[in-house]
Amino acid sequence: MIAFFDSCALIYLIEGNEPFASGVRKQLADIVQTDPDLQVAVSRLSWLECRVGPMKKNNMSVLAQYDAFFARSDLIWVEVSQDVIELATAIRVRHGLRTPDALQAASCLQLGSNHLMLTGDAIFRRVQGLAVALLK
Repeated sequence: MIAFFDSCALIYLIEGNEPFASGVRKQLADIVQTDPDLQVAVSRLSWLECRVGPMKKNNMSVLAQYDAFFARSDLIWVEVSQDVIELATAIRVRHGLRTPDALQAASCLQLGSNHLMLTGDAIFRRVQGLAVALLK
């Protein structure tokens, strides 16, 4: 299985805001328990979104944590390709998601049927075919 991290899931995990960070860690542990070969995927949009807050606050230590996470060699990167844009457009039209959310949903769907989107945003449940794990 491939776990696709929405930006908010990474923010919860890396910035450690409670109770969200504990919730993400627990859900990840549960997922790994059933699928020890779990892979992790992100989009370039997540990279951008995660870096904005620390840069605005000039918080170089949190920015370094994100940069270390995104530099991992085992990450699966979903590029914002033509296919992602076309699917995101359809998702935006059909389900009314904002452009960034439509791009994230489309990026996750590019991973095939063996995906799980980790997010704190219930709006993703609107998207047909998207396996969503809503973080608590």
